[in-house]
Amino acid sequence: QNEEYGGHGVDFRYSTLIYHELLRAGFAALGVGFAVHSDLVANYIGHYGSEEQKRRILPKMARGEWIGAIAMTEPGTGSDLASVQTKAELKDGKWIINGQKTFISNGIHSDIVIVVARTDASPEKPYAGISLFIVERDAKGFSRGRRLGKIGLHAQDTAELAFENCEIPQDNLLG
Repeated sequence: QNEEYGGHGVDFRYSTLIYHELLRAGFAALGVGFAVHSDLVANYIGHYGSEEQKRRILPKMARGEWIGAIAMTEPGTGSDLASVQTKAELKDGKWIINGQKTFISNGIHSDIVIVVARTDASPEKPYAGISLFIVERDAKGFSRGRRLGKIGLHAQDTAELAFENCEIPQDNLLG
């Protein structure tokens, strides 16, 4: 990410070298969630975030103070975003999110989660009416379910997440 927000000013090739060296050192079985945090969440915020979101979130992520996750997968729909059931509705200047997510990498340890939610229940196109939201750890109505067991990738937690009338500021819409 950009040095202005606490990053090192390097591109994706740097991440590739880091992952290569981790594999070479035998850490493949651990499967840490660096890629989700650095290559997905930070890039979503860097590309689609407002200036305020970038200044508030990216330096904390770059320093390792905050861990990022992205919540797309849902029970019953998997990663088919056209079928996403989690809904977000704007009420009284706040977004209210309701739904469940599963198989979320970094879900237990995350401080911020980018949540995919439907904002239009009757779009003409299946992928229309879907938005991204930044949900912070202490958001009212946000909870973590159980940590899911896996055969490998033990260093990367995988969790279920729940949003029950989860309230987030209107400014936490991403993009």
